[in-house]
Amino acid sequence: MLLNGKVAIITGAASARGIGRATATTFAEHGAKVVIIDLDAAAARDAAASLGEGHLGLAANVALPAEVQQAVEQVLARYGRIDVLVNNAGITQPLKTLAITPADYDKVLDVSLRGTLLMSQAVIPTLRAQGSGSIVCLSSVSAQRGGGIFGGPHYSAAKAGVLGLAKAMARELGPDNVRVNSIAPGLIHTDITGGLMQDERRHAIIEGIPLGRLGAAQDVANAALFLASELSSYLTGTTLDVNGGMLIH
Repeated sequence: MLLNGKVAIITGAASARGIGRATATTFAEHGAKVVIIDLDAAAARDAAASLGEGHLGLAANVALPAEVQQAVEQVLARYGRIDVLVNNAGITQPLKTLAITPADYDKVLDVSLRGTLLMSQAVIPTLRAQGSGSIVCLSSVSAQRGGGIFGGPHYSAAKAGVLGLAKAMARELGPDNVRVNSIAPGLIHTDITGGLMQDERRHAIIEGIPLGRLGAAQDVANAALFLASELSSYLTGTTLDVNGGMLIH
């Protein structure tokens, strides 16, 4: 029970087979009270209910400051503390550079990068007051290799921004005993990626992964559990690669 008695917020965790939901389930199994924040109120509530009693599902657009603040206030009213934030919410678009419109750019960066900042800003005062806490930010291998398989350059830019933001927050918040780390998943098999790949393309991708398989949402959830728990108490400002060796630095 690595998170017994902890309160953990996970954004973008309503999808049944996504990374966020796998992380929520894993955290709940390790004793955390889990708060799922997603755009769809009913989906967030159902996802929280699926974890068992004592969990909470809330609706908020992580790119809107007022909605973020209201959600965090609801968490504090319910539990009185926050110990972990997992900035998981994000969207992608498979566009080439010249096809990216200003609206496309805003849509992708607002959720992944602005959302990470706004959610972190909303919980930091509580974490500081407690003198402890862990923020886990979801980036991507596309931020490291200059492009992914499905995400366009603006997605890579957003996820690279997440890495820089997390490192800067880690430096700033270290004296408060608040840790900030990132996870950079490789190609993870979810409903979204599964629907975009033909078998031939999947096999070609797997040939370039030393461990010989696509990642599972649970692989990322396990990494998030490590970074959220005291097992990683001397880690901050790190980027944990979860890619099966797809990108070896």
